[in-house]
Amino acid sequence: MVLHPKAKVRVAGQNVTFCCKASGTPVPKKYYWYHNGTLLERKAQQPGSRLALRGLAPEQAGTYHCKASSEAGAIRSAPAQLTVLAQGQQSCRSEPEPSLVELPGECPQDATGSRFYNVGRCPPSPCSGGPADASGCGEDTGHCCGVRRMELREIPCAGSLLPVKVVAECGCGPCAQPRVLVQGRVTAADTGEPLRFGTIFLGGRKVGFTGYKGSFTIEVPPDTQRLVVRFVDRQQRFVDAVKVLPFDRRGGSVYQEVKMLRKKEPVELDGNRSNAIPLGEASGREPVGELVLPAGAFLRPSGEVFNGTVRASVTFLDPRDMATASAASSDLSFANAEGEIVPLRTYGMFSVDFREGESGAALQTGPVQVRMDTGQVWMPEHLQKMKLWSLNPETGLWEEEGILRPAGESRGKREERTFLVGNLEIRERRLFNLDVPEDRRCFVKVRAYSNEKFNPYEQLEGVVISLINLEPQPGYPTNPRAWGRFDSVVTGPNGACLPAFCDGQRPDAYSAYVTATLGGEELEAVASSPKLNPNAVGVSQPYLGKLSYRRSDHDDPNLKKTAFQINVAKPDPNNVDETNGPIYSYRSLEECEEAPVSANHLRFYRVEVDKYEYNVVPFKESDLTSWTGDYLSWWPNPQEFRACFIKVQIEGPQEYMVRSRNVGGSHPRTRGQLYGLRDARSVRDMQLDGTSGACVEFKCSGMLFDQSLVDRTLVSIIPQGSCRRTAVNSLLREYLSRHPPLADNNHTGAFTMLAPVDPLGHNYGIYTVTDQNPRLAKEIAIGRCFDGTSDGFSREMKAGAGTAVTFTCQERPPGRESFFQRLLTAPAEA
Repeated sequence: MVLHPKAKVRVAGQNVTFCCKASGTPVPKKYYWYHNGTLLERKAQQPGSRLALRGLAPEQAGTYHCKASSEAGAIRSAPAQLTVLAQGQQSCRSEPEPSLVELPGECPQDATGSRFYNVGRCPPSPCSGGPADASGCGEDTGHCCGVRRMELREIPCAGSLLPVKVVAECGCGPCAQPRVLVQGRVTAADTGEPLRFGTIFLGGRKVGFTGYKGSFTIEVPPDTQRLVVRFVDRQQRFVDAVKVLPFDRRGGSVYQEVKMLRKKEPVELDGNRSNAIPLGEASGREPVGELVLPAGAFLRPSGEVFNGTVRASVTFLDPRDMATASAASSDLSFANAEGEIVPLRTYGMFSVDFREGESGAALQTGPVQVRMDTGQVWMPEHLQKMKLWSLNPETGLWEEEGILRPAGESRGKREERTFLVGNLEIRERRLFNLDVPEDRRCFVKVRAYSNEKFNPYEQLEGVVISLINLEPQPGYPTNPRAWGRFDSVVTGPNGACLPAFCDGQRPDAYSAYVTATLGGEELEAVASSPKLNPNAVGVSQPYLGKLSYRRSDHDDPNLKKTAFQINVAKPDPNNVDETNGPIYSYRSLEECEEAPVSANHLRFYRVEVDKYEYNVVPFKESDLTSWTGDYLSWWPNPQEFRACFIKVQIEGPQEYMVRSRNVGGSHPRTRGQLYGLRDARSVRDMQLDGTSGACVEFKCSGMLFDQSLVDRTLVSIIPQGSCRRTAVNSLLREYLSRHPPLADNNHTGAFTMLAPVDPLGHNYGIYTVTDQNPRLAKEIAIGRCFDGTSDGFSREMKAGAGTAVTFTCQERPPGRESFFQRLLTAPAEA
């Protein structure tokens, strides 16, 4: 499906047109349209792939999707929502929705003891189209609800007024069109070696190469529903990796670590003889099966039989090895007869590469046999459903090659083994799979939070949640026998719903191993030991006990805390305790996606050293559509985010909070006005006694949102405590003196500068990174700052490397205020 219908909003009586388009061989000619899952009558449809509805009535609201078919099969589009408003009903309410931001610690709490302030937001929902709307098939961006007017308020905080801009009115305007990107790194699954200058394909189209360190950036084309990317090693050391990568439709970039499977060393075969190659014999295990190649099976592309020496490389990905899940290709899905994309459960996948021994020319095969040992199929019901599949590298979908049928065979005197046997012809270099379609499916609700308080308004969006389906050993639920499939979903404003296999009869028939990453950083799961706290996990008893929730360090405190495992126990509709999440039946996806935050759900959270951020113009970094064009916006350009950090070394007996205060410095519209505040706690350097370092964000100098004049941000760096400035990086001092005006630096308890416009680097103690995702830009800059280099990355503070300014702090005499405290209590005087 290359064009999916788009969501529309109309007023009753207006017209609407939906469009879809499929490609294939042969070209699909038949299209069918469905409303809320019911096939529409032919008279309601246009010839071809359009659906035109005239004089809309309220009962025509709902979801619409199309199905395209040919003799080769069928494919369904994603559903599109049609909202039909009554006459006079507004699609965008002028009154903003509540949205809370946390005020600085020195601000007084309100009557409820909260330090959160409602700044309002406008939901980016589509607005109703005009009566003379276009056909609906073009690239029209349409209109969306957005900010029409903001107003400046001032909040009394510690003797001064803190400015904050709040949304005063919402209205319809052109929809934001943020760039949607997927970034990441491609490395070998076994050694971590990067894929240098590998070729990247999007569908069948070459779009670029990986970098020297295996890095890549892909811009997601508009209207993409499944992003299928193929990575090819030009030196042919690795099996081609076909990945279905998750992305955030609302814009920005999602970071992905891609693993590639190393090809097995080739063995030499005689093309005149029958040969058998075992599948999955590594690590002392019984093979899952074997590939049987009869004499004369090898063919040149012309069809001529090749009887010489063959160099054969057969690489098997064994799901009995838990470490192989990250290297598996595609998302293990196929299109059924109705065109619906549905999941498979794998028993192993293999790649073949046959070449002539002397010339190295690629060979094909005539009919060969795949034999699978039934002793390796642990669910008896799977024996009747086992099939052989091959992966289409352009669609990322598995296509049926044939059915595996039982055939008995004696193996020596001691054992009688039964095999499932299927036939295959290898005409192109594809990945093959031993799989069964699995219809016992559920959804698991997961949310990610910015900290361990789990406040509903501090959820993280853009987090990649990954779920690996496991098949536990009977009686040993924490010791899985194999993995079956994997899925990744990006969190939105209401979390994420991940598909998983489940069972209603046996709660432990399937379990799930779940992880979460944000920009390459692993988030932490809620602890399960020494005592399980249902309020922290987010799931009430007794359902939590049935799920057997265990964090990855449950039995060994030395293990990482970044994953959890649960039994995917299908909810019993007759048990009220199991009707409120976190597991939802497969037909209840909408209920899962729209579940309130008070419903049961599983949780991850970000572990941060003490850190605080305040923007005068509110902006949610996980939702790029929340950006507002304003002279006081921290990020002036929603298409490109430049993160700037300064490294501060502190010599003192403890760790200290360090604040950056950022005000307009040279622009006539913002001079002296606050952009925002940033607080970061210094981190102790384990190699330097009595020394810690802080990486503190400041607002970069540069053009403001109107792109007409540069502002040199006036940045003040103030450590908390009894501290005095003892050193400034000589290169930074020289740069600032050569680029006047110089900021007044007459207080020894702080460091002030008009921020450099140039991206200086570690020699100056300044770290600057530009990216389409603000979070990723900050993560990379912090990693470089901790490392003290311009291209490295570290999570361990190296306080003596790449520092801009040094303070010496001591324990303060009782009763004496620090400059930091004076700034909070009497800022004008300070």
